Amino acid sequence: MTKIKFCGIRSAETAVYLNEILPDFAGFILAPQFRRFVPQNEVKKITALLDRRIMTVGVFVDNPYDEVERILKDGTVGIAQLHGSEDGDFIRRLKESTGKPVIKAFKVTSESDLERAYSSPADLVLLDSGTGTGKTFEWEIIKSFGRKYILAGGLCPENAADAVMRLHPYCLDVSSGIETDGVKDGEKMRKFALAARETEKER
Repeated sequence: MTKIKFCGIRSAETAVYLNEILPDFAGFILAPQFRRFVPQNEVKKITALLDRRIMTVGVFVDNPYDEVERILKDGTVGIAQLHGSEDGDFIRRLKESTGKPVIKAFKVTSESDLERAYSSPADLVLLDSGTGTGKTFEWEIIKSFGRKYILAGGLCPENAADAVMRLHPYCLDVSSGIETDGVKDGEKMRKFALAARETEKER
């Protein structure tokens, strides 16, 4: 079954919706240059409220290696998701040091982007239109992609079912598509999860 990741979580109020809907992953932006950034101490407060079945993911964008390693080792989040220029050596070193899974994001514009994603040493790759663009990319380009991946970029309750039916990705990753005026919307979160899960049942 296609998994669900709600990203850009910023408040304890949203934790209530997460515990009700039970997505597989909850993502927290730990890169301070982005609008949805949450300081590490706040992330800890929110994750303490979450159902243990929800895996927590820290999103980093060219954060210093030592910072990412420390945040993983102290248990703030269970997975690192890297959206910057982190190379294979960075990923391998982080995996070996922490024993935690690593996701590497790739902006998909051409076949060469997919080749880089395919050869990444990350445990999972995330295919996106760019960091936080809120726009989809041309899905046809990844229909024959040969490894397990997370689909991101422009997903919303209205196209979640189509994404599952057309691509059968390992996971759908959504942030702005489940927001209203920049705030996580419980009803949109429910609709997104329902659309993805009901489509799986029909397959």
